[in-house]
Amino acid sequence: MAYKLKTHRGAAKRFKKTASGGFKRKQA
Repeated sequence: MAYKLKTHRGAAKRFKKTASGGFKRKQA
């Protein structure tokens, strides 16, 4: 799934880029 981080810079705070190349939701 592609997250629109370019349009939502704030999303970067909620989504941490993992080494696997995926995104981990801190709001788990």
